Amino acid sequence: MPLQWPSLARAERVVLREVLVQGSLPRAEIARRLKLSRATLTRATRTLVNEQLLTEAAIERRSTTGRPSEMLRLETETFRFLGIKLTGDRLFAVVTDLGANVLFSADEPLNTAEVSDVVSQIAAMTLRAEKSYPKLTAIGVCLAGDIVDDDGEPVVMHSAFLGWDGVRLGSLIREATGVACVVQNDVLALTAAEHWFGAGAGLESMALITVGAGIGCGLVVHNELVSGAHGRAGRISHVIVDSGGPICARGHRGCASSYLVNDAIVTSLGGAPLDYDGALERARSGDRAALRAFEDAGTALGALIAHAINIIDPAKVILSGDGLAIYELAAEKVHDALSRNLDVDADLARHVDLDVQPFDFSEWARAGAVLAIKALIS
Repeated sequence: MPLQWPSLARAERVVLREVLVQGSLPRAEIARRLKLSRATLTRATRTLVNEQLLTEAAIERRSTTGRPSEMLRLETETFRFLGIKLTGDRLFAVVTDLGANVLFSADEPLNTAEVSDVVSQIAAMTLRAEKSYPKLTAIGVCLAGDIVDDDGEPVVMHSAFLGWDGVRLGSLIREATGVACVVQNDVLALTAAEHWFGAGAGLESMALITVGAGIGCGLVVHNELVSGAHGRAGRISHVIVDSGGPICARGHRGCASSYLVNDAIVTSLGGAPLDYDGALERARSGDRAALRAFEDAGTALGALIAHAINIIDPAKVILSGDGLAIYELAAEKVHDALSRNLDVDADLARHVDLDVQPFDFSEWARAGAVLAIKALIS
């Protein structure tokens, strides 16, 4: 049986989120940050301690002149969350605690991409996780595609990699496992994970750009993840970066996807039997044509970063994805295109906070667990 998440009042949820994102904090600082009265904070923290969500830590002196403060920190031993990332042919899974620390990870090929088979495989992975972590509270699943909320139920409207349309995945998983489940687009999930537990923790605004098999963009504005009216915010794959460039699969000439996705790089080098790993090996060995393909991709990436900055002026831009070798091989081209396309002077362009994060598919699965955590707290 899953461990039941407690019902929390708004003040309790905002206090828990503050400690979750910012780390251990003294009571006085929490009250100041959230503009809560001492009585409200006392009631909220009492509930959170009783529910084993926060714990009272040792008293610390926060400055050389201030009084010692009683610290509140996250209690990470009570609840567990299962995160799932689905690709077109694999399932990646992690179990995390409330602080999104990974306790267990696994990956395996999908038996098939049929919805019923994938749900059964997720149910089997849930049982496997519960054997070691019986306090499992919720499941979060992320995948590439359009996911919309239909009266509280996540529906996969379209997923090209899996070939799904109109799949009520959350309810299917809940019925198969008995565990609450939330489903979201993988880029939005990763953005949320970076905003709460990663390189963007504590920032009011940020942009995440992922490159690889596809191009993704997640945005945070005023401390909130931007999903859009139809769950499609951040679609930048077909922004035109060179009107004289190659034509993409959708017939657009010179859009970002015609340069930047893995398949576009392979196609520019003649296509099959070469694959992306082969193209990367050629570029790293100094092959001029391969280097040119990655440099062109770097120019496209720089333009996309500039577009994101021009639109929301984020505090930070984070790069991730399995195509990060583009930045490794063509960082200069990325920054040249970024500077050319920014609507600011050259001095301001030099102060763009660009954070390149190491990529691992298990990080996408961790983002699924963060989805589950975020849904319960929000």
